[in-house]
Amino acid sequence: MSSKADTAPAHTVAELQDLTRDLARRHRATGSAGTAVDPAVVDTDIAHLERDGYVLLPNLISPEECEQIRQAVTPFLDQTGRNAFEGERTQRVYSVLNKTRACDQLVDHPRVLALLDRLFLPNYLLSQLQVININPGEAAQLLHPDDAVYPVPRPRAPLGAATVWAIDAFTDDNGATVVLPGSHRWDDDRRPGDDDIQHRVVMPPGSCVFFVGTLWHGGGANRSARARLAVTAQYCEPWLRTQEAFSLATDRDTVRAVSEDIRRMMGYSIHPPFLGMVDGMHPKRLLTV
Repeated sequence: MSSKADTAPAHTVAELQDLTRDLARRHRATGSAGTAVDPAVVDTDIAHLERDGYVLLPNLISPEECEQIRQAVTPFLDQTGRNAFEGERTQRVYSVLNKTRACDQLVDHPRVLALLDRLFLPNYLLSQLQVININPGEAAQLLHPDDAVYPVPRPRAPLGAATVWAIDAFTDDNGATVVLPGSHRWDDDRRPGDDDIQHRVVMPPGSCVFFVGTLWHGGGANRSARARLAVTAQYCEPWLRTQEAFSLATDRDTVRAVSEDIRRMMGYSIHPPFLGMVDGMHPKRLLTV
């Protein structure tokens, strides 16, 4: 038996603006968990972002949850970086979503989604998820803005954003992320100089720093005697190519297991009128096969 949605007339497409609508009228975008966050809290976070390019969100998960993440990801810390940018004494885990559910709560944390809801168009995407373990003796990473992968002239609004979650405490000497406040407003010709202020993001376990993709930043040098474990998630506008090809890196059992927010951000969504389609239809249909 066909449903009312099956027999409803299609949208009339007479102008370009009509193509911004949900033409299929199915699998509508679901509401983000970020809507549960007090708008006044989000306003304050956005004010910090607009001023500095980053905001510190302390103590979002518990020490026990940090320990669960550590236990889940440690078995995968078996390779160091391939170059100085990745870190020759830094261990990275890629394709995290297909390896463990332990980090899901970081990807779709309501406080993070509330900021993304303000910054980007609906159905924004998860660009990548990584575990990063900076070992003792690692040098400081080359400072960079994540948005540099997109060849769009600056200054401009950010096309992406990132979180770095402290699983270990971030300290002055163990590789805490370094940020340059205000650098998100720089133009293409501006580079970090000796006179620019650099802040190490010192924060307790369970905290995260959220920054826009135009902010200059980098991993700090680890001059301590212990490793520094972190998880980073990056996000982007729904019309951009993601860094991680989730359609290839994750199987359908994983896609079914994650939250609706993560599933949407993995690309099981449509940016109107049809970016992200599969065989002319919404990609979520694949999950019913």
